Amino acid sequence: MTNELHREVARRRTFAIISHPDAGKTTLTEKLLLYGGAIHLAGSVKAKRARRHATSDWMELEKERGISVTSSVLQFSYRDHSVNLLDTPGHQDFSEDTYRTLAAADAAVMLIDAAKGVEPQTKKLFKVCRLRGIPIFTFVNKLDRYGREPLELMNELEHVLGIRSYPMNWPIGMGPDFRGVYDRQARVVHVFSTEGSHGESEVSERSVAIDSDEIKTVLTETELAKLHEEIELLDIGGDEFTREKSDAGQLTPMFFGSAMTNFGVRPFLDAFLDLAPAPTSRLTTQGPREPTHPKFAGFVFKIQANMDPAHRDRIAFMRVVSGRYVKGMSAFHSRLGKDVRLAKPSQFMAAERTSIEDAWPGDVIGLFDPGLYRIGDTLAEGTGVEFEGVPRFSPEFFAVVRSRDPLRRKQMEKGLEQLSEEGTVQIFQQLQMGMKDPIVGVVGALQFEVLQYRLEHEYGAKIALDRLPFSHARWVVGANFDPKAFDWEGNRQTVQDRDGLPLVLFRDDWALQHAEDKHPELKFVSEAPQLRQATPLASGG
Repeated sequence: MTNELHREVARRRTFAIISHPDAGKTTLTEKLLLYGGAIHLAGSVKAKRARRHATSDWMELEKERGISVTSSVLQFSYRDHSVNLLDTPGHQDFSEDTYRTLAAADAAVMLIDAAKGVEPQTKKLFKVCRLRGIPIFTFVNKLDRYGREPLELMNELEHVLGIRSYPMNWPIGMGPDFRGVYDRQARVVHVFSTEGSHGESEVSERSVAIDSDEIKTVLTETELAKLHEEIELLDIGGDEFTREKSDAGQLTPMFFGSAMTNFGVRPFLDAFLDLAPAPTSRLTTQGPREPTHPKFAGFVFKIQANMDPAHRDRIAFMRVVSGRYVKGMSAFHSRLGKDVRLAKPSQFMAAERTSIEDAWPGDVIGLFDPGLYRIGDTLAEGTGVEFEGVPRFSPEFFAVVRSRDPLRRKQMEKGLEQLSEEGTVQIFQQLQMGMKDPIVGVVGALQFEVLQYRLEHEYGAKIALDRLPFSHARWVVGANFDPKAFDWEGNRQTVQDRDGLPLVLFRDDWALQHAEDKHPELKFVSEAPQLRQATPLASGG
């Protein structure tokens, strides 16, 4: 078992792709799946006329809008590696789902548009990766179009994100003149041709040593002279690459290519699997848990309802952290304080599931959820193991939810409960007398549209949303908090979350600052406190 566990851990790579919208993340994801043999035709979101959609986008709304609004898990094998690719939403309104997914990743691939460079959403997601200290690999995309000079992009990474980069390969040309990439380690030029391929898997590729006579048959004298000049500049003035800096997230290995035309994708995947870390340890309340620990442990980082609309089921996505998961096993559920059977395990290709018999550290598996699980739950063999919680972020947009059909109110309430448990929205109860309609809070305004769509199409409940004028939500920590006395001061409203914890909605920065100044005995925090830190409100406030 010990040798097998070490071998399986070493084979695995678990990573997420982060980017600003429209940087080409879905296209890159599908080209990686092509090389892994997981799909045979890249269903680009641009190919809607042919009624093909992105493999990683499974929700009907995603297919209609051509955007990713929820994370999906994609698993495939390549070169004796077992790869878990966590595909995340690019749109900023769904960034909370991305933040949670990054808790399950051991590395991140940061995708950058060669013409646009570092964009706002990329900055936010990079900061989350930096806080977690995970290795970051950079893929500069869309070299088949004219963009900014590679040296300029390297400079921007350092000055905007504060991270130094080491180009593992170097582009030859740009736009229509993009010929391929030069591998600095192997001293080989990969020359690509898309004749007759149209960006699919039939891309032809030649690898030619830069010191060979053959190089003059694939590159012109001008192209070769420019390449030598730029490589000499990198060798003299650039950083030295070390695995230590890469593993610590202090230096980002940098790659160039074009996902749409398959230029540079295979060299990137080969190098990434060699350089990316195997599954790493995770912090628990008792210290770090190593992947090679013989006993099974894992945590839930995502819950998805209605992946199969015909069965109205719920799936809890669990990251295996240590030991071996075996189908049908039981594990201790730390929040509930009892053993539960981990039922109907599956691995995924977006919405497509495959039943599995076992799983190893680094794997992400789906468990059938009859209502037992929440995001952040720990499941382990034996008691005393509890992983650090997956963060729950403060919403920024709020609305009262009303059922358009009083006879469908129960369906609305069930839908709200399930969607809040999977983290799509946060539901708060009003405390004023006679106020029965719940308040929904979201991190991005587009989530309201997703909420309305899913309640109607998955639960048969049409709703109306009455937007509220609040922009901040803060949990309250402190003794003797009286919401009735607190609320009359105006510009705010006290509600309670699903655990009965008090939460104040503030109209603006001034209202929050005023409350902090006037009530120094209270703390107003933007992340949900542990139940042991705060006192739940009595029913009805």
